[in-house]
Amino acid sequence: MSNLNLPDLAPAELVSRTSHVVPGQLHITELFFRVPLDHHNPSSRPRITLFGRLVRKNERPVDPSKPSPTNLPYLVYLEGGPGFGNRQPQHHPLTSAALARGYQVLYLDYRGTGLSTPVDVYTIAPERLPAEIAPGEEDAVRVATYLSLFRADSIVHDLEAVRLYLTQYAENKKWSLLGQSFGGFVATTYLSYYPSSLAEVFITGGLPPIKRTAHEVYTRTFATLRKRNEAYYKKFPEDVKRVRRIASFIHNSDPTTHSIPLPAGGRLTVPGFLALGIAFGTHGGLDEVHNTVLRMDTDLEIFGFLTRGTLAAVEAGIAWEGHPIYALLHECIYFANPPTRRAEVGEEEVPEPGWAAYQVGALDPHFSWLRGDEAISSLLSSPETPLYFSGEMIFPIHISSSPSLSPFLGAANLLSNPRSPIFSSAFPLYDPGQLSNNRVPVYALSYIEDMYVDISFARETASMIKGIKVLETNGFYHDAVRSRAEEVLGLLWRLRDDEVD
Repeated sequence: MSNLNLPDLAPAELVSRTSHVVPGQLHITELFFRVPLDHHNPSSRPRITLFGRLVRKNERPVDPSKPSPTNLPYLVYLEGGPGFGNRQPQHHPLTSAALARGYQVLYLDYRGTGLSTPVDVYTIAPERLPAEIAPGEEDAVRVATYLSLFRADSIVHDLEAVRLYLTQYAENKKWSLLGQSFGGFVATTYLSYYPSSLAEVFITGGLPPIKRTAHEVYTRTFATLRKRNEAYYKKFPEDVKRVRRIASFIHNSDPTTHSIPLPAGGRLTVPGFLALGIAFGTHGGLDEVHNTVLRMDTDLEIFGFLTRGTLAAVEAGIAWEGHPIYALLHECIYFANPPTRRAEVGEEEVPEPGWAAYQVGALDPHFSWLRGDEAISSLLSSPETPLYFSGEMIFPIHISSSPSLSPFLGAANLLSNPRSPIFSSAFPLYDPGQLSNNRVPVYALSYIEDMYVDISFARETASMIKGIKVLETNGFYHDAVRSRAEEVLGLLWRLRDDEVD
């Protein structure tokens, strides 16, 4: 058991349980649970609802007197993000592969996502927050305090409370985890907190940078991002002019806001448009961005403006609009512990913490558009300069340019700062001592060309987890568990079965 000051958890309270069969012979049970909002203060009134789907084969035995087995080992899928819920099991590539290996699979939406007390701009309005959340404080502090309870530590406590309920009558009370991307961060926190609850852990593209600050993380990921931009323009050199033309149209359409309206009510800025580069780290991502750029440029060529359908497609590619947790909690997934030293960007010390992605990117001449409207105007006046897309990073302008999110800019400022008072009582996300004495089998797949999780920091973390088996490959990108599921899962099973030398 971890040496951290962990809460005394009780089993989650089951609210409802219903089952049905879907084509393909899947038996799906939909589960609603209730758990404390703050597991460290379980007697307080605020409680939240968690939703999950448990899936197993719908086996029909020849002899009806012998029912299908239900006491199968659990494999829990931990989604990436943060801020995204799960797909339906019949649409998830893990389902068939895991069922064939003899598991039943639990897809539990993290708190704040999917159907688990979802966080959106309505539910986190200060007047809708529980009265117990930072009473008497200003709205920004109350919202940030509430959202600070939706980090990986709380997610792990939720998972453990659900495990306590589901396995209370089972002979085998341990379960297995498969964490993708941010889900790997969650799995590593689980390894730190409750290792005795785990039979095995699989991680794909998600070994967290335990020893690193957000500034150090973004220094590395911006370097990888530059390479992906170079690859994009090498593959589609004609897009240098197209991207500049689109950016000029957006920037010059409204001299006051330097933006254009989006169908759902937001506004598209040049930084918002360039955020489509988040796809560069996925299989087919370069082509996906090219298709969007081509569509936008064709609109401008034919009509002189961007059509509603095109803008809706662009809007769908902007992750933070429909997923506030992704925007507001993105940087603090790297706040493993209160910082003990200053990070460095190049040879310059970062003067103040907060908005690390912005601070790192604004110092890079390839991303000088981050410095504001004058910098964008200067870039657009140089006809041969390619505009570099950003990646998964969140910047203040992403919040301020969104009518739905801009009221929460104050809360976002607090959540992006590891020295913010709201983190003064936060618990460490990882226990290096526990990880160094780990006895749980851990199998990790790391991607050398990963744009979101730096391979050198992943190696550093792997060296801290006793007994971990890691397979590194440059044959996949970050989303391979979805786009190349059969190959990825096959490699994980082989790691477990000792078939990889």
